[in-house]
Amino acid sequence: MTNSLAIYRRLMGYTRPYLRGFVLALVGMVVAAGTEPLFPALMKPLLDRGFVDKTGIELWYVPAGIIGIFVVRGLATFTSNYALSWVANKVLADMRREMFAHMLRLPPADFEREASGLLISKIVFEVGNVTVAATRVLTTVVRDSIVVLGLLGWLLYLNWKLTLVAIALIPVIALVVTVFSRRMRDLNRRSLEHTGELTRVVEEAVHGYKVIKVFGAYQRETTLFGRTVERLRGFAMRSAIASGATVPITQLCAAVAVAVVVSIALVQSLDNQTTVGGFVSFITAMLMLLAPLKHLADVNGPLQRGLAAAESVFELLDQAAEPDTGTRRLGACRGALRFEQVRFGYPGAEREALRGIDLEVRPGELVALVGGSGGGKTTLVNLLPRFITPTAGRILLDEVPIAELTLASLRDQIALVSQDIVLFNDTVRANVAFGTARPVDDAEIWAALERAALAAHVRSLPGGLDEPVGERGARLSGGQRQRLAIARALLKNAPVLLLDEATSALDTHTEREVQDALERSMAGRTTLVIAHRLSTVERADRIVVIEGGRIIEQGRHAELIARDGPYARLHRVQFAPAA
Repeated sequence: MTNSLAIYRRLMGYTRPYLRGFVLALVGMVVAAGTEPLFPALMKPLLDRGFVDKTGIELWYVPAGIIGIFVVRGLATFTSNYALSWVANKVLADMRREMFAHMLRLPPADFEREASGLLISKIVFEVGNVTVAATRVLTTVVRDSIVVLGLLGWLLYLNWKLTLVAIALIPVIALVVTVFSRRMRDLNRRSLEHTGELTRVVEEAVHGYKVIKVFGAYQRETTLFGRTVERLRGFAMRSAIASGATVPITQLCAAVAVAVVVSIALVQSLDNQTTVGGFVSFITAMLMLLAPLKHLADVNGPLQRGLAAAESVFELLDQAAEPDTGTRRLGACRGALRFEQVRFGYPGAEREALRGIDLEVRPGELVALVGGSGGGKTTLVNLLPRFITPTAGRILLDEVPIAELTLASLRDQIALVSQDIVLFNDTVRANVAFGTARPVDDAEIWAALERAALAAHVRSLPGGLDEPVGERGARLSGGQRQRLAIARALLKNAPVLLLDEATSALDTHTEREVQDALERSMAGRTTLVIAHRLSTVERADRIVVIEGGRIIEQGRHAELIARDGPYARLHRVQFAPAA
């Protein structure tokens, strides 16, 4: 219970900026709820004076009262609903913005560990249940509690003995709700987890449709989806049982109370202890109690769903952001790099990915990193933007340890083109200028496209620079996507350029064009190139061979071929004539 209150208090903190709207909604609820006891109150004078005693009652009195009650109730209900919807949507937008902004600041390792479908589910779906708990549930609790109190007050005024019988059912209802709450919270928590899993399965199928079609994996994916849906259905049904059982038990308690009250009232009427109008008014008020009591019992379901979703949302928001302990900033950077006894091991790995790397890169030097897969080349490059942190040793940029630089200052000095091309569902212009802090004109964008050997293709597009590239660049070929990413890196004009298999998706002719363009653009920049095709790095200032997390050889292409070591063997394997 303490945990639930803490979650709910934190949740309600998001409504503070919209306190006026929230107060207006509460006032509307109070007014609407306050009209509920007025209707049974009209029954007593109507029956006693209008039908039994016939002492006379103004003809307009009751009709005007009924119309007036419902006019006031209608206006108050509309005001309350509108104000609460305004607050709910504001809170929903704020929470989604906060979650998305925080997600972007998570450490890179968290993105690799957390399934993307779960993150999407939290931001898109689960937060909706949270706002229901923060607003709609509160509406029911406030409004119907006031209705219950108002009706009980009228009942006490009419006949306190009978009212005590009615009040006796409240502890029973509270016990029923408490018993089912824990079960529902657990079921809803697990249901949310499987909703995220369902999102992941759909996302993988959408992005992997080509592989599914070529390999005929329709049945496998359909079975996987069906299994996940079935698990989700199972949790939903168990939750429905727990939620649904609350209502009939509550109604049974109320029915018992009504039956007892009617019996006692009949006895009292025989002794002339109550009037017809008083009895009808009392029964009307008691029957009107059933609806708000049912609503209060029903509210436990969405409340537990909301609290379970809130736990998941706050779990994301409470994850530590990417650590940025650096305090220094770099201005104009020359691009001198030095790795000093750098070691790195992935959690759970049997051996270190990097084992004592010592490497110095001069400003403006082009250094190629080559070697077999899994040797540590990509790990070494990922250390520079601090996607990962060395377990030992240090890296210096212009004689400043990169750990002492702010992340923004460090990454401002680096441009990256990886083999895993990332394009956004926007125009060519927006993708080339993506993330550039300074204003960029079209001439600069065209120049970058020209150097990346993509300008001719963009000019042939109907929209030119305004042509959408599609989701993940789906409207472009693999080579065009890679060249667009290269143009983006060139436009950034950073002093350090990281190329991770940047020309792997290009044909031989285009690769040569892009290679020439890159070599012109790399003049004056410090460049680290990861390459498996050795033909792309023969003109590098230095080639560094990495195997098993160690540098085993380095030098220029001709020197390494003459040395007849590991590089020469790799070269012979790649350029050996086909049998």
